Amino acid sequence: MSREEIRAALSLGSLFALRMLGLFLILPVFAVHAPQLRGGEDLTLVGVALGIYGLTQGLLQIPYGMAADRFGRKRVILIGLLLFAAGSFVAALATDIWWTIVGRCLQGAGAISAAVMALAADLTREEHRTKTMAVIGSSIGLMFALSLVGAPTLYRYVGMAGIFALTGFLSLAAVYVLYKVVPPEPVQHAAGPEVQAGMLRRVLGDIELVRLNVGIFALHTVQMAMFVVVPGLLVDGAGLPVTDHWMVYLPVVLASFLLMVPAILVSERHGRAKRVFLGAIGLVLFVQLGYFLGARGLAAQVALLLVFFVGFNILEASLPSLVSRVAPAAAKGTALGVYNTTQSLGLFFGGALGGWVAKHHGNDAVFLAGVLIMVGWLVFAAGMHVPPPRRSGERTQTHIAPREVEL
Repeated sequence: MSREEIRAALSLGSLFALRMLGLFLILPVFAVHAPQLRGGEDLTLVGVALGIYGLTQGLLQIPYGMAADRFGRKRVILIGLLLFAAGSFVAALATDIWWTIVGRCLQGAGAISAAVMALAADLTREEHRTKTMAVIGSSIGLMFALSLVGAPTLYRYVGMAGIFALTGFLSLAAVYVLYKVVPPEPVQHAAGPEVQAGMLRRVLGDIELVRLNVGIFALHTVQMAMFVVVPGLLVDGAGLPVTDHWMVYLPVVLASFLLMVPAILVSERHGRAKRVFLGAIGLVLFVQLGYFLGARGLAAQVALLLVFFVGFNILEASLPSLVSRVAPAAAKGTALGVYNTTQSLGLFFGGALGGWVAKHHGNDAVFLAGVLIMVGWLVFAAGMHVPPPRRSGERTQTHIAPREVEL
């Protein structure tokens, strides 16, 4: 990869990570904090507050992507970052569950994922695009891990309002990164509306892309539903106060990243992407089954969380990379917009599902739902075809610097 491509991958990955940090940072503590808010004792509303971010993301991803094609990537990303910051500050000032939901809804309206990935595609060559998408995709797993480690400590010292305010200030700081660190965007973007509509129909009809889109929906549905109840299980089942949860998350997260690396290397270098992918789905399924069968002690939950993070991180790194590999060359932006839409809808659906099921049927039913979802995904993904990475002898944009650095 050239220096400019590395710069583009890392800087855009940081913008993408910020969006996910705003979503994930409240997961480890919000379910415990919610009863302090008016109306926060209703688990259904707690789930909606967790997941509404994903609903507005899902509704706006494709429109944001089309706007980025027409008006420019950075302009749309800027609007998204400002909306995200506004939502963070509204949530920070909220004293009841409904204003928290409004703030989370505004946060989600900063739907920059499709525009960020489209800009990444603009700034990288075909043979390096998979690496770039993997960097961006891995940022999701990284932010999820960091939020689980850092949120309990932040909550202890600054409270939920401080966490929301922090994400707002980070979003404003990201504006500087967008204009001072991210390389300049190309002048020309996608074709006209008629061509874009044809690309959308092509993407929606591609069975391999459908498999991947169903997969990201299932993964985030299970993730959000699971973390509606897991913080409470660590408190009630393992006797661990929420401010001490970092003592579980930190070693588990670090170990999961170490265990993930060999799997990714085997996947890319030895042509076993499908086996590794299906194996990671199996790991997440195993975790849901373990919780459903009654794992409540501290040691059992630590083991299950380690397995979950390994599988989750592998899938988060692999899915966007596979989308960029499978999608037709002329429809990558559209494919990534649809992918991010289904991801965001999964976040909303998982939060709402987890809250509703926990309220009406108990915690075990949440994990049973996770088992059924993961089994369905595993069966559907079993028929997937993974093409080899495509190489190109030309750069996608002439402004990328010619200096080459091995990555």
